Amino acid sequence: MAEIRFSSREHKNFFYAMLQTCGNTDNYHRAFFYCIGISDTARGNVGQLFDFETHQIKPEGLHEAWQTGGTMRLTRLAFNLWNGYAEPGEEGMSTPYELFDCSYAPYFYEAIRQRYPEFCKELPTDKEKYKERQR
Repeated sequence: MAEIRFSSREHKNFFYAMLQTCGNTDNYHRAFFYCIGISDTARGNVGQLFDFETHQIKPEGLHEAWQTGGTMRLTRLAFNLWNGYAEPGEEGMSTPYELFDCSYAPYFYEAIRQRYPEFCKELPTDKEKYKERQR
């Protein structure tokens, strides 16, 4: 898998610390903590979004007073990557059209790569395709 792209050193440190805290590095945990770690605000409130005892998301965390438009987007993506969660009655807010309309979008692709590494392989460049056809 390609090198993981982080938004900051704090994001990277948070990601690895959370995986160690949970004792689980599966794709679900990787995608969730990568996504939540993008924002310093979400990082600081991770306990309101994830139950570390049961290893479950806390959907009620979407309605906390600290949530902003951007942190709600990354929380929705993190929840959806965790188990397909879409807030009842607000499913339309979990579409790419809504989620990717923010400055966190470049990192959302990385969160998706963490969740689905088997499907998110690097595509060959046109130059590589041309060389292969010439053989």
